[in-house]
Order: sequence, then structure tokens, then C-alpha cells
Amino acid sequence: MMQPDVVITDYLLSIEASLLTFFLWRSGSAGSDLRMPFVVFFAAIALAALAGGTVHAISSGSASSLGTVLWRGSLLALGVAALAAWVIGARLALPVPAARVVQIVAATAAAGYAVIVVAVNDSFWIAIAHYAPPTLFLFFAFAADYRRARDGSDLVGLIGLVLTLVAAIVQQRRIALDPVYFDHNALYHAIQAVALFMIYRAGLGLV
Repeated sequence: MMQPDVVITDYLLSIEASLLTFFLWRSGSAGSDLRMPFVVFFAAIALAALAGGTVHAISSGSASSLGTVLWRGSLLALGVAALAAWVIGARLALPVPAARVVQIVAATAAAGYAVIVVAVNDSFWIAIAHYAPPTLFLFFAFAADYRRARDGSDLVGLIGLVLTLVAAIVQQRRIALDPVYFDHNALYHAIQAVALFMIYRAGLGLV
């Protein structure tokens, strides 16, 4: 295991996201049009973290092909999470016709992202660049809903999304608590774990 801090935090993030998926599925209202996209969002994060952690856990050499498949699978799962974020934001803040347009455009962008990841470039910054716009869109959707309804769930979600962006900056700028024992990827996972819980609390309140 080349990066135990990254592997452990990735697996812990996957466990957390899996539990949040289960709790949201069990606790959310079946009639809410936000329930399923929130469930898909957390499930996709769980799969992405699981695959990413396994990539860091396996050695190179004979496992390189498996590592490539898992890595691209992780990026594709992040693409699904990004699509779910577009859907949540659209359904939360827009009229039905406009929300449908946003969802169609987002699905088209997700398909293009998948082609790029599989056939052109599977660098992590591609996933970050694809994930940033729906994160900002969801931030403004939470803000708009809070302005309309004054729901505390929206405020919690806003903080969680800010932390998500902070985590991405930490990862891309390679900010680490310790370069060996807790590097920038591990810190990214730790911040993201807090962000996910806050987004979950927001989602639970909204559905």
C-alpha cells in the first residue's frame, strides 16, 4: 500500500456516503422529487471513493490495467454525482420546464465528460472541472430556496458546498497537513467528509 492515509480516508468516505445514502433513502419522503437525485448523489460518491481508494491500495505493474479501470470508474462515478447535483439544483430552484431543460443539458454534458474520461484524458483535474459548475449551481439553488423559504436546511447545505469547494482547492494546490502521513489527498477526503454530512442534513430536511 503506497499511500495508506489516502486509502483509509477514501474508504472511510465511501462508508460515510453509503450510510448517508441508506439513511436518506429510508428517511426521505417517497413523494419528493428531490429524494432520488440526493440518493444517487451520495451513492455515486460512495462508489467513487471506494474505487479511488482501491486504486491507491493496489500496486503498479500487473495491477496497472485494473487500476486504470478502477480510476476511470471513480471519475465516471463523480460524473454521475455532478449530474445529480444539477438535477437537485434545477428541481429546487427552477420552474418545471426550465428544470427539464437544465437536466437535459446536464445529461448531455455528462455523456461528453464520460467520453473524455474514457478516451481522451483521465486526469483528476478533469473531474474537478466538471464537478465545479454543478456545485456552484447547487450553491445558488440553496441560496435561492433559503431566500424564499427561510429553511435552515438550505443554510447547512450552503456551508457544505463551500467546504466542497475548499476541499477541491486543497487537493489541486496540494495543501497537506503532512506530506507523508496526511497528504493533500487525505486532507481533501477529510474536508469532503464534513461537507457531505452537511449536504446530507440539508437534503434530509428538503426531501
